[in-house]
Amino acid sequence: MNWRKPVIYALLYGSRSQIPQCLKRIRQLEFASQEQIQGLLNTKLERLLLHAFHHVPYYHRILGQHEVVVQGQVRLQNFCRLPLLTKEVIRTQGSDLYADDYRTRKSYDNTSGGSTGEPVSFIQDRQYDAWNIATKLYFNEMLGKAVGDSEIKFWGSDRDILAGCLTWKERLINQIYNRRFVNCYRLGETELNELIALNNAFKPVAYWSYMESALELARYLGRHPRDFHAPRFIISTIGPLTDEVKTEIESNLNCPVYNQYGSREVGGIACQCREQKGLHAFPWWNHLEVVGQDDQPLEQGEGRVVVTTLENFSMPLIRYEIGDVAVAGGHDCGCGRHSFQLSQVMGRTLGYFKKADGSLAHSHFLVQALFFRSWIKRFQIVQDALDHVLIRVEQAPNIDMPSAEQEDIIQKTKVLMGAQCQVEFDFVEEISRSASGKFVYTLCQV
Repeated sequence: MNWRKPVIYALLYGSRSQIPQCLKRIRQLEFASQEQIQGLLNTKLERLLLHAFHHVPYYHRILGQHEVVVQGQVRLQNFCRLPLLTKEVIRTQGSDLYADDYRTRKSYDNTSGGSTGEPVSFIQDRQYDAWNIATKLYFNEMLGKAVGDSEIKFWGSDRDILAGCLTWKERLINQIYNRRFVNCYRLGETELNELIALNNAFKPVAYWSYMESALELARYLGRHPRDFHAPRFIISTIGPLTDEVKTEIESNLNCPVYNQYGSREVGGIACQCREQKGLHAFPWWNHLEVVGQDDQPLEQGEGRVVVTTLENFSMPLIRYEIGDVAVAGGHDCGCGRHSFQLSQVMGRTLGYFKKADGSLAHSHFLVQALFFRSWIKRFQIVQDALDHVLIRVEQAPNIDMPSAEQEDIIQKTKVLMGAQCQVEFDFVEEISRSASGKFVYTLCQV
């Protein structure tokens, strides 16, 4: 019996959280018609655009210039005239992207945790949090996991690598939600065996996992067959879930794998339903576009992912270019939902580096070690030998690399890869793209 579910809801209601109300609204919209969804989207966009025009300096200029807001009226037919919001624009505009009332919204700072090599800072708030958490609860529920059902979060934690533990608050939240956290940044035979033992004792209903981490667990079980309690499903994220990877994980872990796509800047973007085909967008939460070379939305076909956050009024991100490529998949699905879909996400992959002792180390830890260094414009991390990591850097103009920051990066690399690992910096004019035209931000050549 899941006794945690009523306890969690009681705590949410008792704290006056907006999450239950958001979740109730989401359920009402789950099987809405395409026309109803478009009506909801138009209403939310109009509300957001008016707020941005009146309260956000950058958007007051842009929305007026492109005739999206004229004499206090929103002209949605001109929405796609708006230029895309890029990471460079966010860095350049700074606080001009903040609403003048953001301090009244219980806002907080956040940073991008992705793999672009070009991190950004932004602010979010309590309203954003409520819709983000409600959306995550919704797609877990959609796949068969109720609030309070057991879960293993197979995730990365910088703090656990550097300090060796989660905070008391994180441990308490995990306990209430019936969640066990397993750090995937270090992944050797010992860690995998400990995870398998935990899995068989805890018997999780679901996993929330990096794609590469679930794949490594599946491959380990393929090489070392043993009893493994199959969860009801796995949600895979932080990396494209190809058909080949999906088949390998499902065959060795004996459960379905669902692809979920999101980012720290905008939260959840889309998730597969039980049909395991396209990824459904969340139109109550984000307006999702896939745009072509002319920056106009596509109903079908490959393009760049662009997202408008509908519930972050502290710092609206309007037509924000994530940096990923995806394939638009229309609105039709056998599950009965009519939201816009991505038939495929072809984003960047942050994989594992290989250590001299045979274990694996997730490269995301090193990526974050290079975030927000003023002298770095863009970077690429390459492991070209078991004991050697090469860091290519496009250096920011007129800013030298401080020796203390260089030493900090080197020490963090050694913490993850081992004291014997040598770290070399290579300053280049431009980091080359792959043959497909995408940036590859981490590369293991071992």
